Amino acid sequence: MRQGWSMLTRIEGERPGPYGKRPEDRSIKELLKSSIVIIDKPQGPTSHQVSAWVKQILEVDNTGHSGTLDPHVTGVLPVAIGRATKAIDVLLDEGKEYVGLMKFHSSVSKRDVERMFKEFTGRIYQMPPVRSAVKRALRVREIYSLELIEMKGNYALFRASVQSGTYIRTLCHDIGEAMGVGANMVELRRTRSAHFLESEAITLHDLKDAYVFWKEGDGSYLRKVLLPVERIFDKMPKVIVKDTAVDALCHGAELSVKGIVAVDEGIKKGDMIAIFTLKGEVIESATAEMSSMEMLKRNGGIAARPRRVYMEAGTYPRVWKTAGD
Repeated sequence: MRQGWSMLTRIEGERPGPYGKRPEDRSIKELLKSSIVIIDKPQGPTSHQVSAWVKQILEVDNTGHSGTLDPHVTGVLPVAIGRATKAIDVLLDEGKEYVGLMKFHSSVSKRDVERMFKEFTGRIYQMPPVRSAVKRALRVREIYSLELIEMKGNYALFRASVQSGTYIRTLCHDIGEAMGVGANMVELRRTRSAHFLESEAITLHDLKDAYVFWKEGDGSYLRKVLLPVERIFDKMPKVIVKDTAVDALCHGAELSVKGIVAVDEGIKKGDMIAIFTLKGEVIESATAEMSSMEMLKRNGGIAARPRRVYMEAGTYPRVWKTAGD
């Protein structure tokens, strides 16, 4: 759950009570109310259509996808189910990875392509294509890595790790222009979206089979592919709170230092963080008002202010009072 972070304890010996449920203990019916499935999007349909098919297959009330893929592009498409749709925007700004095939319009050498790939690694300027959903204005995007996998004739197979919102079709065109020969994208597949990998993705057919198997009495495969909503927050720094603080947070209260059990190291004031229960359930996303060390050392004060609450009020008992009580 806390990938890439080291947890620091503020209160020793705090144990979870009888309320709530560990994500891994949820039933399939509970997962269908709040989870995420990683779909291997086929070529042809839009991301919106794929999300609608997931809704139809699983017979749920609502679904939502993260990171639109063009109809002709395949690969990793996270689709949130039920209440998890409230959290899917957490993934929108995370990086993506692609494997693509581009064609140069004249002969080029492998050495020249590798050199140009290095030139296009780092911060670049991009103009969104005419048919894009965003305003056409020059903007800066980060190319984290750009690797030439193989060349055959005028075709180049490449892997690109990029900032969210980078247009790979435009990247191919711009590289071709910079080399003076022109180029276009031929095929593209997304192999990673945020921290979700191609190895976790399943086809729509497999999802349908898993759902039918569950209806027939075998839910083992469906349980594997319906990931708890908490997986959305794998890369976000976290704060663990007492059971007695949970319901107040569900009602929009600010998080007091006194309610904290443990924090991830490295949190800075202003960071977006996730607030979790002792059982590993996500309560909300919040804005840190203190650093990790301040949360550990201070005896009072507001540690975080809520951004969006995901847990339903009443999941944990109310132990706080209002002025009218």
